[in-house]
Amino acid sequence: MNYSSIPVAQTVVQHCKAKDIRDIVISPGSRSAPLTIGFTEDPFFNCYSIVDERCAAFFALGMAQQRQRPVAVLCTSGSALLNYYPAVAEAFYSTIPLVVLSADRPLYKIDVGDGQTIRQDHVFDRHIGYSANLKQDVSHATEKIEKYAPHYLEGDMEAIQKGIQAYNDGELNKAINLAFDKRLPVHINVPFEEPLYDKITLPLVHPNIAGDKSGAIALEELDDFSKIWNASTRKMVLVGVNYPDSVQREFLETLAQDPSVIVLTETTSNMHHPNFFPSIDSIIAPIEKSSHTEELFAALQPDILLTFGGLVVSKKIKAFLRKYKPRHHWHIDPLRAYDTFFALNHHYKGSVNDFFGLFVPKIHAVESDYYGFWNRIKEDCEAKRKEYLEKIPFSDFLAFKHIFESTPGGVQLQLANSSTIRYAQLFDLKPSQEVFCNRGTSGIDGSLSTAVGAAMYNGKQTVLITGDLSFFYDSNGLWNNYLKSDFRIILINNDGGGIFRILPGQEESDTYATYFETTHKLDAEHLCAMHGVGYTCANDEKSLINQLDGFFESSVEPKLLEIKTPRILNNKILMQYFDFISSGIINHIL
Repeated sequence: MNYSSIPVAQTVVQHCKAKDIRDIVISPGSRSAPLTIGFTEDPFFNCYSIVDERCAAFFALGMAQQRQRPVAVLCTSGSALLNYYPAVAEAFYSTIPLVVLSADRPLYKIDVGDGQTIRQDHVFDRHIGYSANLKQDVSHATEKIEKYAPHYLEGDMEAIQKGIQAYNDGELNKAINLAFDKRLPVHINVPFEEPLYDKITLPLVHPNIAGDKSGAIALEELDDFSKIWNASTRKMVLVGVNYPDSVQREFLETLAQDPSVIVLTETTSNMHHPNFFPSIDSIIAPIEKSSHTEELFAALQPDILLTFGGLVVSKKIKAFLRKYKPRHHWHIDPLRAYDTFFALNHHYKGSVNDFFGLFVPKIHAVESDYYGFWNRIKEDCEAKRKEYLEKIPFSDFLAFKHIFESTPGGVQLQLANSSTIRYAQLFDLKPSQEVFCNRGTSGIDGSLSTAVGAAMYNGKQTVLITGDLSFFYDSNGLWNNYLKSDFRIILINNDGGGIFRILPGQEESDTYATYFETTHKLDAEHLCAMHGVGYTCANDEKSLINQLDGFFESSVEPKLLEIKTPRILNNKILMQYFDFISSGIINHIL
């Protein structure tokens, strides 16, 4: 087996191997050659080649999302590194452990007019778990160091190199251990002087590799909090982004059977129970339109809000809880507790199962009509939704109905942001479907690349549902050799950013269409032909039903179904939906 001749390159590779980081996503470059040689020459590693660094980082994020363990991305020096930033920010806010490896020029060649150099050290510092800036070896390319930076060599050469090795080992241990322990992205910047491509057959270094010494965070005594819980008749549990099957079923049953508890779940929570409330906006929006808004919101206002999981999609529930604050807001998470509703009282620093394992034996069901009252509203809203969908013309809303009805159970759904995730929130998905979406930063960039990366490890058929702007923005996500034959893309093409038509300030003008909606006349047919993806198209309800029939069955190539919907009509149908389900429901119950 061959190794790079540069000690720091060997050190980085050996640390990754010792910590069992097997997946390495590599973008091409010369300065990164020492690391590329080290990873690709060792059969221990699974190496992937993706040219576009932004796509490469999201591809790696998708794999790390599924594996729930670190995946490394490797790039050359210069602007290549900056293309990782969108995925790094997403990983930071979604607590997904990316290990970013960047090759760099020697420090003495930065800001002197040398090519392909930028200030790479600490470049992600506002959105990174740790930045490790390794030191350049003095035992490699010594003659160049003597020429350009002779002060590096003042003293005993062997002692200097030994100190560099110890420093680099310490930084690598800190960075990689934190990626595992805190599930955050880390950045490791590695300077190399030429020559870059020399190989040797035996390693020069034996790094000092240390494990993580941090222990589990103990949960606080819960007696006082259980007394508050048992005394309350209105308790709301709100669940954000959550991994499938991560919460023990008996704990969910305890919450579901308590008449003083309502559990609000989002599409990304991956939690299902007949007693849960999966379409939050379908409850909140009719109240906003009711003539009894204040009374109903006061009746919904919880005494206790218990939250866990990641970021919440619904703007309406955030607006409601910020105005009608709970007296107690408790959040469960090993690391973070965002004060999303500006009412946080306590952060339980532990896992959800550890919390409920201690908490559930201390609590009991409480007599209340809190669940019963809001469940009647939920059932009426569901009936009105069914009635509405049977009467509307072809549109985004109707397309999503057919998509979710036709998508089989047991698949993984990767959802793009903006309209896609918000439409999904209005439907009840199949409990056997896993749902993921990049909600850390909620950007439209990277959803395709993330889905392709996730498909490498999820073990199920992956179905990406995306809008046109998100798809075309990340179309380089198709530019790789890792598209699986069962990979499916459903593209809703409404000729622009349709979500802007439902936001405040929407107007019919050329300026609005150009700079907000960014209207276009693109379709995906030629992209699919270029990348070997099967292509079909639907532009009305009948053709959509026909195209969905058999779309998920086995094939020799991945497939894309493009659904073209009416840009001008979509927002009107969505907004009228909330009017429709509010009519005759809330006032009737009152």
